[in-house]
Amino acid sequence: MKKKVYFKTFGCRTNLYDSQVMMSSLKGYDITEDESEADVVVINSCTVTNGADSHVRSYISQVENSSEAKIFLTGCGAHTKGEGLLEQGRVFGVFGQSEKEKIDEMLNKEESFYELGDLNHIDESVVDDFIGKSRAFIKIQEGCNFRCSYCIIPHVRGDARSMSEEKILEQIRRLAANGFGEFILTGTNVGSYGQRTDSSIAALMKKMSGIRGVRRIRLGSVEPIQITDEFKEILGEPWLERHLHIALQHTSPQMLKFMNRRNVYKQDKELFELLSSKGFAIGTDFITGHPGESKELWDEAMRNVRDLPLTHLHAFTYSKRDGTPSATMKPEVNGKVAKERLHELEEIVKAKNFEFRAAFGGELNVLIESQKDDYFVGYDQHFNKILVKSDEDLVGNWININKYEVKEESNYGRV
Repeated sequence: MKKKVYFKTFGCRTNLYDSQVMMSSLKGYDITEDESEADVVVINSCTVTNGADSHVRSYISQVENSSEAKIFLTGCGAHTKGEGLLEQGRVFGVFGQSEKEKIDEMLNKEESFYELGDLNHIDESVVDDFIGKSRAFIKIQEGCNFRCSYCIIPHVRGDARSMSEEKILEQIRRLAANGFGEFILTGTNVGSYGQRTDSSIAALMKKMSGIRGVRRIRLGSVEPIQITDEFKEILGEPWLERHLHIALQHTSPQMLKFMNRRNVYKQDKELFELLSSKGFAIGTDFITGHPGESKELWDEAMRNVRDLPLTHLHAFTYSKRDGTPSATMKPEVNGKVAKERLHELEEIVKAKNFEFRAAFGGELNVLIESQKDDYFVGYDQHFNKILVKSDEDLVGNWININKYEVKEESNYGRV
């Protein structure tokens, strides 16, 4: 009887994809979605913030206290915290992202190990199913050439490199044939796709859209400078989700300089207004409490945020990462102040999202992903959640909803 492996994934969509690669590569073990059945637990970790590291450590404690499962650590945290956890005897083995396709070999090792592999690896696996998912995550590139002053990720993911276009398209074809209709393109810096392969993110999406069964394509976070003229030409395509997540990180020009960002607020505003005029919902990343963020710069940033047609937000307080330029910058911002600023920002964008949904009033094209209590839960073309009541099982189905109620926290409908 094969031993059972449970995969616990933290962090970004790239990690979700990497976990699926490991599941697809697993041959000598059975996968379980029931944590209590596991003989082996593989933790695919995130290290983007101190909080992310804490979540991983807490989860390890939970496994240690509740089972006899053998614990393995991979993901970005393997590079920053793996050695310490191994020395403490809290994990049996640590391996880097480049080793995930050799998952059986890793799990079969009889002695504790620390194998980070290399940061130039390109995935060769083709994933043709996503266990427990109604949408498919497609990793199209790895690594980042940007060197934002606060970010540790280029040090644990390496420089930007693109996956083979043919491998990506083969994966899309297989997944579409298996019933997947929505595809989310992910990576460390998605918009950099094709830099060294004479391609581009826009060209890749055009080819994807021609594959039978592809209904909607969604992007992970892209940089403002990656919305090129070529990209703007596809904004009217029906297969492109009417939501773009464009990373700003801040809206104060001075703070952008402190962060060593490549975007310029004036140009960001022009881009956001263009996208809004074409009916797009727009999300962004934002860091509060980065060193140097004075009250004056914060107030300026919030005036700018109020001027932007934002609808979605992925924000967090600054977290010092050793080895980054920001870690030694002064003056530091009090953690309580950083949290207060985060909440202020969240409230502004939450109100903007409600205004966007209330003003839209059109038909919602929804992929139902799950069921919770009396509602089916899905996301529309603007990446807004909708809760739907129905007498039928809607999970995995595409539905169009014309009548729905717009409430502060979400939209509600019935079919």
